[in-house]
Amino acid sequence: MSAETVDTAAAAPRPGSVRVHVRAALRRAAPALALFAAIRLAGALCTALWAWRTGRHPRNLLGATWDSNWYLSVARYGYGSPTPHHMWPPEPLADLAFFPLYPALIRGLSAVVPGGALNAGLLLAWTAAAVAAWGIFAVGAHLYGRRAGTFLVALWALVPHAVIESLSYTEPLLTALAAWALYALLTDRPLWAGALAVLAGLARPNGLAVAAAVMAAAAVRTWRRGRDRDGPGPRQGRPLRHYWAAALIAPTGWLAYVLWVGARTGAGPRGYFQVQEIWGSRFDFGRDTLRSVKRLFLHDGALVQPMAAAVIAAALLLLVLLVLDRPPLPLLVYAAVLVAIALGGTGYFPSKPRFLLPAFPLLLPAAVALARARPRTVVLATGSLAVLSLGYGLYLLTMAPEPL
Repeated sequence: MSAETVDTAAAAPRPGSVRVHVRAALRRAAPALALFAAIRLAGALCTALWAWRTGRHPRNLLGATWDSNWYLSVARYGYGSPTPHHMWPPEPLADLAFFPLYPALIRGLSAVVPGGALNAGLLLAWTAAAVAAWGIFAVGAHLYGRRAGTFLVALWALVPHAVIESLSYTEPLLTALAAWALYALLTDRPLWAGALAVLAGLARPNGLAVAAAVMAAAAVRTWRRGRDRDGPGPRQGRPLRHYWAAALIAPTGWLAYVLWVGARTGAGPRGYFQVQEIWGSRFDFGRDTLRSVKRLFLHDGALVQPMAAAVIAAALLLLVLLVLDRPPLPLLVYAAVLVAIALGGTGYFPSKPRFLLPAFPLLLPAAVALARARPRTVVLATGSLAVLSLGYGLYLLTMAPEPL
């Protein structure tokens, strides 16, 4: 299957203002965004009904769950504040593991949003999820057409851990920044991609995958420019210096925060990684992941354990299919780096599917297959995924014995 662009209208320049372009793009993406909203609202409604049934407030369940409490604490009090109530680990440096962009946005928005940081965090997360869905559609439609782009959004909304898209977590924010950075690379806007990569590096540790995609795009453009120099015809596209400028700035957000943590802890460049070790997290090239899978076969565990193993297996299979699909190199590099970080790191095994949530290019082969499938196949596939996703999301929030 070729990854040639079948929808060049999305990248073609149009007359008029930026506002006209944005409105046109929104109209084009409206069916996909409406489908995404319907799926996520169904999930939120299921969660709300269960929360009310068990005497819990839906807003607290969605906005103050596990890592959300850490982000809210940083937003309210800054780094180095007391550990949130009943949270682990009780270390004064533990909150430095959480990157600053999301809590900074919460702090800024909470000044104008009623309900303070909790409501601001939810509003930001839901907005980021919608912007991510729009960017995911833009990438899918640019490569394979509107129908495939719509299915790509639907699949991202229906993965087993899609409930994260409704929580005050940073995965929706990273996915939004990554999707639009990748779209900028696909449409020859490297400086925009570089700027978004800087923000992605301030959003999450694995935001470095966006910088890797920008660097890959610069390498590809350099190779093509060298090849074109030996052949006939005029050069096309942005100047090469734009791509290398983007590649140079792309990792600066991630590097800046890591160096700041090193200065804050007094441990230099290793400071951030020492903070990660407080959480039991380091990169061991997948040995801990393999040990976790081995323990799963030898001992019984909660549902989150086999589900995490199943998601990891599916991600590896989808990565192979994506490679065979021969997508643009930046998409492949971005997805591969996310998979490598998720599977190569130690720490909490059931969280690995959450770390893979921003890796939406893995879903491209399935989206293209659904776009070409018969209606009955589409209904059966998406209906089954919806039951799994909504049911498992409700389990994760209300019944799972372990955190997300």
